Amino acid sequence: MDKERKYVSVAGEFPGPKTRALLERRKQLVPLGIGNTTPVFVEWARGAQVVDVDGNLFLDFAGAIGTLNVGHSPPEVVQALQSQAARYIHTSFHVAMYEPYIQLAEKLAALTPGSHPKKTILLNSGAEAVENAVKIARKYTGKPGIVSFSRGFHGRTLLGMTLTSKVKPYKFKMGPFAPAVYKAAYPYPLHRPKELTEEQYAAFCVKQFEEFLLTEAAPEELAAMIMEPVQGEGGFIVPPVSFVQGVYEICKRKGILFICDEIQTGFGRTGTMFAASYFGIEPDLITMSKSLAAGVPISAVTGRADIMDAPSPGEIGGTYGGSPLGCVAALAVIEKIEREQLCDRAREIGARIMSCFAALKKRYPVIAEVRGLGAMCAVEFNDPTTGKPMKELVARIVKASCEAGVILLSAGIHGNVIRFLMPLIITDDQLDEGLDILSGIIENLVTEDESSMG
Repeated sequence: MDKERKYVSVAGEFPGPKTRALLERRKQLVPLGIGNTTPVFVEWARGAQVVDVDGNLFLDFAGAIGTLNVGHSPPEVVQALQSQAARYIHTSFHVAMYEPYIQLAEKLAALTPGSHPKKTILLNSGAEAVENAVKIARKYTGKPGIVSFSRGFHGRTLLGMTLTSKVKPYKFKMGPFAPAVYKAAYPYPLHRPKELTEEQYAAFCVKQFEEFLLTEAAPEELAAMIMEPVQGEGGFIVPPVSFVQGVYEICKRKGILFICDEIQTGFGRTGTMFAASYFGIEPDLITMSKSLAAGVPISAVTGRADIMDAPSPGEIGGTYGGSPLGCVAALAVIEKIEREQLCDRAREIGARIMSCFAALKKRYPVIAEVRGLGAMCAVEFNDPTTGKPMKELVARIVKASCEAGVILLSAGIHGNVIRFLMPLIITDDQLDEGLDILSGIIENLVTEDESSMG
């Protein structure tokens, strides 16, 4: 007999009739290339819960791909948006300026690592932040080259695709790509050679980067290096601290700007406001978006004032960049993160996730690793005999979880990783119920597979 659930409820046939009708309209009107991870059409959402058009109730462990650290429709943000919309919706900062832009720039300068003077440009999306960070770095240094890392993800624009490693679905048959972009190796601690200790492996990876600068790209031609301090789409890979610090120091010595892509890691997700602080570095430029404004489209590049001032007036910007609605939403989000100590909460959530799946890992060898930083956690599934990534199993887990009332995402270049991006305001009871559902699904599917093979 199924347990009685308090926070999820998926009744009858799923998807329901209203959803099926909308799916048919979507099929006729929306391009195939826009992917969907679930067949859910939302009626309303609050906190960590989502209700679809058929009345099904879900726990959201995906958080709009890491956009909702403060949850769905937080009252403080809704109130800020309503108040701002009643005054003015948009004037374009390039035409008629407004104080919320200045207030948010001031706040980001105070929050981001480093006590040096900083300036901020506000934009619309993560990819746009990345594009502008690269433009600014090139303008400041007068050099063209940019280094990104294997398994990295930096967006779907031309430059974003170029910086990104995963070919399918992000780059396939969409070239040619932007020139003067080079790929360096990023650590994957799960797959380190067994003869190396963790410290030796980190040192080896730093040495690889040094050799990369000899064999692939000369520092004299490199404007910047862009790094996700914890890789997102690549599988929530947490690199050794000494690797990040080692690459950071090399960049400083060689005159290469360090761009920290905090679009998914920022605003409390990893247990600090920005993951760069955990790694003990002060990036020259930081890109931000996603959870900056609880789902209102806005992004930012914050960096050293002298670097940010390199472009002349008109060389960076955009009509909708730093919209008043996005600015006031972001200010409300940051205030909520600080007031409710959501960085601390992220560490608590992460500990519960890691504990849950560490116990499962002991029973099921298909769980190759449980990893994470703060509440940015992941579970990787590989065949224990061959080491082959178990993409199909993960796809079945994600599908079964949705059908049971938990919205979940996969990750990794092989699609064999489950990642957790639930809102940081999720309650312990909600978190435990969702983890219990997911644990039961994994147990059932793995047991079924073992039985069919036996």
